[in-house]
Amino acid sequence: MCANVIVAEDDAKQAELVRRYLEREGHTVTVVSDGLSALEQARQGEPDLLVLDVMMPRADGLDVVRILRAEEREVAVLMLTARAAEDDLLLGLDLGADDYMTKPYSPRELMARVRTLLRRTRRGAGREDGHVLRVGTLAVDPVRHEVAVDGVGVECTPGEFRLLSTMAAEPERVFTREQLLAELHGFDRYISSRTVDVHIMNLRKKIERAPRRPVRLLTVFGVGYKLMDPEKGASRASAR
Repeated sequence: MCANVIVAEDDAKQAELVRRYLEREGHTVTVVSDGLSALEQARQGEPDLLVLDVMMPRADGLDVVRILRAEEREVAVLMLTARAAEDDLLLGLDLGADDYMTKPYSPRELMARVRTLLRRTRRGAGREDGHVLRVGTLAVDPVRHEVAVDGVGVECTPGEFRLLSTMAAEPERVFTREQLLAELHGFDRYISSRTVDVHIMNLRKKIERAPRRPVRLLTVFGVGYKLMDPEKGASRASAR
């Protein structure tokens, strides 16, 4: 699974270590040392993955991922940071990062994360059945990586899209936070279940008319979340 990878890291020794491990696995690697160069390379090189340090000169990693997602670029983003606070982690994911590792980290674990991200990206892009997932007026197209509600397109980050497509494939099924977290990041002791809550909150803002009173993406208290057709839910409620 060879890929085009950009490593944005201002620590030259750290960048060289990551480059060597990536190239050992057959990937093509471009190394940059600041945020603006990372943006330029991401725009020009059509990378499969961006390994992005948070603290960099000229533009930090959070600004880089914010801009890339605003430009609707679907490159997978793995953020690296010395910040261990959960709020920083959630902010990175909220902006559209796909995974997040805190320093110091094991290069072997980093490569495992890279393989997981690339496998998920390729799996989502490689589906050829053309089947659009529909839950009421919500439509999720796994091939085109598109979401629409009432015929209007909705922009989702890669993480949000994976979560939504997972639930749309089995409407009305209750997913635990742990199950959704495994779909997003694998079984990772460093990632909090609050990550799922952040994605759910952001998705509600995009697919619900009243995010504080959701009718599609529902909380099952004490268990997790489920995706519903609002019309079916209303019909059942009126039948009681």
